[in-house]
Amino acid sequence: MNLSFFAVAAQATWKQLKPAIVKETVLLPALGFAGLILLWWAIALVRRDLMPTPLDAVTKNLDYILNPFYRRGPGDLGIGWLLLASLRRVIAGFSLGAAIAIPVGLAIGMSRTTMLVVNPIIQLLKPVSPLAWLPIALAIFGLAEPSAVFVIFITSLWSTIINTALGVSSISKDYLDVGKMLEMPKFRQIFKIILPASLPYIFTGLRISLGVAWLVIVAVEMLTGGIGIGFFVWDEWSRLNLSSVFLAVFIIGLTGLLLDYALVKIQTLVTHRPVRS
Repeated sequence: MNLSFFAVAAQATWKQLKPAIVKETVLLPALGFAGLILLWWAIALVRRDLMPTPLDAVTKNLDYILNPFYRRGPGDLGIGWLLLASLRRVIAGFSLGAAIAIPVGLAIGMSRTTMLVVNPIIQLLKPVSPLAWLPIALAIFGLAEPSAVFVIFITSLWSTIINTALGVSSISKDYLDVGKMLEMPKFRQIFKIILPASLPYIFTGLRISLGVAWLVIVAVEMLTGGIGIGFFVWDEWSRLNLSSVFLAVFIIGLTGLLLDYALVKIQTLVTHRPVRS
């Protein structure tokens, strides 16, 4: 009897919440996207010499859309392969950056001495444009591929370091006192108290770093050339093929959205808490 009551109550609650969930997750985002498309269409109709309409962008790029992974010779690859090449560089540089930034952020947050030593370095290097590192990277590595990964690595450091340090410094002193009372070793305090309590801040830093890294890789590939979505944009612009440029812009934006969504899902799995984003 009780189980039936709770089942009926849960079903009634779901029926009440379902329209709100559909509205927030489907209808309102779709409305915003439709508004953007309409704005693009309106500008394109006024200035046909400036940009193609969305319909033109689709019809002129059907080959890229329907066959994203074609191979038709050296350098003639589908846009799917170009996107994967850019993603490989971003993930490599971002992973290296996270592996360095999280421990450094923990150390800064746990030790005032470390903070005083490292903070001037961060404040000095953080304002430097990521592209300013590209000539240095090319001089060091001599190749475009590792240079691009290095620039992404540098780009991925600062937001993660700062947010991790902020998360550690925001931990309640009561939690740390409990660890001391239980005579926990320092490494055990880190993994049992400090790191779990800092995870929301860490993931916030990771999300910012990943977004900036994806933004920067497009600019880096425009300068270094080779295979990648950034070079595709520059190459199509050189050919005055604006329809393909707009297709690439859409793909870049959608990929950035999916990368952030994937990181949110990882955060939910790790922290066991829903993320409002």
